[in-house]
Amino acid sequence: MSDNDGKKTLGVSGGPRAGSVKQSFSHGRTKNVVVETKRKRVVVPKPGAGNMAGAGKPAPISDPSKRPAGISDAEMERRMKALQAAKAREGEDALRREAEEKEREEDRQRRREEAEAKEREEKERVDALKAKADEDERQRREADEAKQVAATPSSEPEGARAAPRGPAPSSAPRKQDRDTEQKRPTKGKGMGDDNRRSGKLTLNQALSGGEGGRQKSMAAMKRKQERARQKAMGGTQEREKIIRDVQLPETIVVAELAQRMAERVGDVVKALMNNDMMVTQNQAIDADTAELIIEEFGHRVVRVSDADVEDVIAKVHDKPEDMLPRPPVITIMGHVDHGKTSLLDAIRDAKVQTGEAGGITQHIGAYQVKTASGSVLSFLDTPGHAAFTSMRARGAQVTDIVVLVVAADDAVMPQTIEAINHAKAAKVPMIVAINKIDKHEANPQKVRTDLLQHEVVVEAMSGDVQDVEVSAKTGKGLDTLLEAIALQAEILELKANPNRAAEGAVIEAQLDIGRGPVATVLIQKGTLRTGDIFVVGQQFGKVRALINDHGKRIKEAGPSVPVEVLGLSGTPEAGDVLNVVATEAQAREIAEYRANAAKEKRAAAGAAVTLDQMMLQAKENKNMAEMPIVMKADVQGSAEAIVQALEKIGNDEVRVRVLHSGVGAITESDIGLAEASGAPVIGFNVRANAPARQSANQKGVEIRYYSIIYDLVDDVKAAASGLLGAEIREKFIGYAKIMEVFKVTGVGKVAGCRITEGVARRSAGVRLLRDDVVIHEGTLKTLKRFKDEVAEVPSGQECGMAFEKYEDIRPDDVIEIFEREEIVRTLD
Repeated sequence: MSDNDGKKTLGVSGGPRAGSVKQSFSHGRTKNVVVETKRKRVVVPKPGAGNMAGAGKPAPISDPSKRPAGISDAEMERRMKALQAAKAREGEDALRREAEEKEREEDRQRRREEAEAKEREEKERVDALKAKADEDERQRREADEAKQVAATPSSEPEGARAAPRGPAPSSAPRKQDRDTEQKRPTKGKGMGDDNRRSGKLTLNQALSGGEGGRQKSMAAMKRKQERARQKAMGGTQEREKIIRDVQLPETIVVAELAQRMAERVGDVVKALMNNDMMVTQNQAIDADTAELIIEEFGHRVVRVSDADVEDVIAKVHDKPEDMLPRPPVITIMGHVDHGKTSLLDAIRDAKVQTGEAGGITQHIGAYQVKTASGSVLSFLDTPGHAAFTSMRARGAQVTDIVVLVVAADDAVMPQTIEAINHAKAAKVPMIVAINKIDKHEANPQKVRTDLLQHEVVVEAMSGDVQDVEVSAKTGKGLDTLLEAIALQAEILELKANPNRAAEGAVIEAQLDIGRGPVATVLIQKGTLRTGDIFVVGQQFGKVRALINDHGKRIKEAGPSVPVEVLGLSGTPEAGDVLNVVATEAQAREIAEYRANAAKEKRAAAGAAVTLDQMMLQAKENKNMAEMPIVMKADVQGSAEAIVQALEKIGNDEVRVRVLHSGVGAITESDIGLAEASGAPVIGFNVRANAPARQSANQKGVEIRYYSIIYDLVDDVKAAASGLLGAEIREKFIGYAKIMEVFKVTGVGKVAGCRITEGVARRSAGVRLLRDDVVIHEGTLKTLKRFKDEVAEVPSGQECGMAFEKYEDIRPDDVIEIFEREEIVRTLD
């Protein structure tokens, strides 16, 4: 141990418990000895020191034998002082802790007293509010009784009013009764609980009278005073009854009848029971019974027809100053494979034609195109095949200009003639587009000459119909065609009023698995906005979303704008008119009326004949053979066109009868109907779901799938006529479900699949199904088990599949594996 004043330290080693001894020297004399042990460190005073005790100082130990060796009197005195100081500090700490504890206890006591005082004040305030409310109630009752007493003498005879004015003998009993009434326990309380309330008293209960009840309003008090005054005057005066004009349809619900009469439902039900009719408020009664009830209540009857519900559709007469210019609607018409869609693709710089089965348009497409000059044109692309006559007719009904596309190398064909007839029937101007002018064998002059046979005289032949030579492949003449359309639209001066309730025509409708019923609507008048309530044909709904031709959501659509409308209650018929109404109740009522009218019309036409009756008639008429068919399609327009085409097949000996047609996947109900009638099920761009496939296999019902309409029509025609010969029939050998999609370098996207049914073969054809709708048809690029290429994978095993030139595959898609085989069929 070293000192600060330059002391020298000598280390001395001690015993096993001593540890070490260090002796300090100061000016050649020994000062003290410090002993360090393993357990503690002890400073020993130097030996030989005398007793240095003084006044106020601790007395040193005089007996050297009792003093530790080497400790002087001064050191001992210093140590005793340190000991006393430590005891003093310990006493001070104890006193300080005691003072702090006492202060905390006082603080707790003070907070407790403040809380009790606050609670006492709150209780006094609530008691004051309760007392004030009781006093107000007592004064109000006294005022009411005083008014009643003041009103009573007016109805008494003169002798009674001349009585002396002494104290009323009944005042004391009345006061006593009032006091008794105040002391009487309320309902739900015991008789002996001294009118004490149960539970906690809330501020609302205190303000409302202290008893937890609801205080009467001023209007109720006035009505009570009026009744008391009328009673004191000698009787009550009945209110004058309001006579109403009640509109009465063919049937009406009892509750609705009471509402239209502004009467209580219970009174109406009681009146019906008095007339021996035990009905409830939710039951419907006929018009004659309702008329009796209306007359019994004293109201007037106004008979209305069910057709009057459509009067809510506003018949707006547009004023000339409200009309604004609108884009023209152009319909592309012509024969199949004459290049209508390719021409429209070249105009709008899109590739719609590549996505159609067989390279032909199966649906009506609606698009908007903005030209280089800034003008907007709305195009309708209609299919060219003969089966789509009705679809082309709908296109002609909503169009302003018809562009007749004729191939320069093929001249006028049957569907071209139909398109001409539709345009003439619609009384719309026509522009002839002579397409495929880039081909070597093109002969546009022959096209102009052939059109003369159908009373279509082009300008080159001194007529009034514009003709333009174009090429969808090279783009030649497209600008000239757009200029001709713009010129024709300028001559027509097309206008519409956008500031009114929307009205439009359904171009196409379909049932989408993810989005529900979807209708492609061309707005003709007004503006359709998100949230509008509308009725379209036998369906109604509220606009949930509007999607334009580019697949983007928009908030509103004006005149001549084609949009997809989401939010329908069901799939409407193509060609139905969309009208915006005020309320959803009106839309529902109109839709129900139209549905009932259509049902009655079908029943009157014989459509309500049962299947057994139809089969019995077929057996009785042995000379007429019928081929029943159940048909499902992907969109409403295609279904309608296919039904019309199939019903035209036949002669005096055989005909085709479509038992049922609809939109969406093939279901078990379709299989049941087909089994009962012995009919095949035809699916156009749709597939049967798993329960329907199992039911068809068990019941032996044939399901045929088609993606091109004229293949379907030709096949049915051949089956009906018996001229079938050798047929290429598809045999389904398996189904696979895509579990995961992997991206492999050099191969592309590979589907990790599990074979759920049948087998998968490398040489077989495949179709990709998404929500039972055909997405792609082609062949396999590879079929692998682990790393090996295999020819066949059985059911229950996993494999990898890659499509040839197609990579839009997703998990949960279904792969349909099929083989084609030749089968010779005969007509029994």
